[in-house]
Amino acid sequence: MTEELQWLLITVVGFIAGFVNTLAGGGSIITLPAMILVGLDPTVANATNRLGIMLSALSAAAGFKSKKVSVLPFSLYLGLAATIGAVIGAMIAVEFDKRLFNKVLAIIMIIIVVLMILQPRIKRAISVERLSGKPLWFTLMIFLLLGVYGGFINAGMGLLMILWLNLFNGLDLIRTNATKVLVTAIYTSAALAVFIWNDLIDWLIGLLLAIGNLVGGWIAARLSVKKGEGFIRAALLVMVILMAVKLWFY
Repeated sequence: MTEELQWLLITVVGFIAGFVNTLAGGGSIITLPAMILVGLDPTVANATNRLGIMLSALSAAAGFKSKKVSVLPFSLYLGLAATIGAVIGAMIAVEFDKRLFNKVLAIIMIIIVVLMILQPRIKRAISVERLSGKPLWFTLMIFLLLGVYGGFINAGMGLLMILWLNLFNGLDLIRTNATKVLVTAIYTSAALAVFIWNDLIDWLIGLLLAIGNLVGGWIAARLSVKKGEGFIRAALLVMVILMAVKLWFY
């Protein structure tokens, strides 16, 4: 594959990931394999992925705001809690053994695909939003823990946030996504700073990925619809299984 084709692949993958991340989550299981495919070390790919995630989340948050959809100050509280965890998780990722990291990533990618398959079958248990009092404090603790995972790998983090916000806090899908993207933008900025400090970012690949992410996130936020989800899930399932096998035996 020529260098130009690699650049085009990363940009297109970034667009798809930005779109998928905004509507549902799980875009990292597209971008991580793509970056590994073009030759990035898995640890560098994991770090570089955060640049696109952060910018697409900011773009999506702006898109939701343009449609007058926001959940403030609830989203900011969760973002701050997740940031604390993300810094811890990113520091763990920097020091994590490379070969063990590959195996952990392979397992996580399979788990996330299972969550993606099961998610449409899970119905919202409550119809009233719970954004203050004990539900808020409990959610802050959960997002602190989720932040550790988000800082470490982040693959499927959007799906985990959607499940919690929808089932426990009672947010509908649109308000859930609006909350998710703002929280993601906040905690990913902190994780990205840790990776930059440790010189783990491939800036060219990261910026190409980010361009695609920005456009995909903006369009998805304004559309706020799901189309062709069954096909996307099937394609992701095949791709992730193949990549998980590659990572496990790498």
